[in-house]
Amino acid sequence: MKEKQSNSTRGIVHADAGRDKFSLARFEPGPGLEPFVEHYWALGYDVPPDTPYTQTVLSYPNVHLAFEQDEHGRRGLVYGVPQRPFVRELRGAGHVLGVKFRAGGFYPFWRQDVARLTGATAPASVVFGTEAAAWADAVLDADGDAARAETAERLLGAKLPQRDSRAELAERIVQETMRDPHMLGVEQLSARYGLSIRQLQRLFRRTVGVTPKWVIKRFRLQEAALQLERGEAGHWAELALQLGYYDQAHFIKDFKSVLGVSPAAYRREAAAPPSPGNERS
Repeated sequence: MKEKQSNSTRGIVHADAGRDKFSLARFEPGPGLEPFVEHYWALGYDVPPDTPYTQTVLSYPNVHLAFEQDEHGRRGLVYGVPQRPFVRELRGAGHVLGVKFRAGGFYPFWRQDVARLTGATAPASVVFGTEAAAWADAVLDADGDAARAETAERLLGAKLPQRDSRAELAERIVQETMRDPHMLGVEQLSARYGLSIRQLQRLFRRTVGVTPKWVIKRFRLQEAALQLERGEAGHWAELALQLGYYDQAHFIKDFKSVLGVSPAAYRREAAAPPSPGNERS
């Protein structure tokens, strides 16, 4: 299993504060699963039980399959796209092997509207059949992160579905939306891909689980948080304009509604040295 070289912390809120709390590695899928899986990720942590650490993630529009081991035991779960930022408390020792499906990549396994899973969590067996109830032990008993990723790859490979052109179109649209800073409205997506807004909405509900507008807004807020953490953001009006907002008031309102603090407070938190115990993230 080839480890994926990436230092990106985009979407991980106040990533620097958590660097000494957990380890994170990513692994590339093999050619058979590459059309469906973006990467495997391995998380390990050992945090004193009396001083747990809370990590927040401004999630991407991706479904995840996670095999988890912690003080509560083992489990295999499918996480739909979170409607709000994903918050995880790390307490004691534990590790997770996750499968990040491509946007649209989960749909061929599920063959139902992915929006049915949005904001929800389900046992792996609900999607992959009763045999998946034993997958958590198979994955978590493997020796090391790479071996766990290889085991997950083998198990998923046995369930390999047919590729779906609609799902792959949705993935291309999501990737282009993330890469193109000038892609700031659903109307632009509609014109570029020759689909009506209603067709785009149906495609995303079916194969991604969230709306095109949600995707654009999420990537804009991820970019804003990243610039704030790096100290690159200038005046709010300039940042709002860069991210496609009509004015800074709308940007600040969106930012606060999703992340719970204003951009100014977020920048102060990012610049402050970590406090002992349970740092806010």
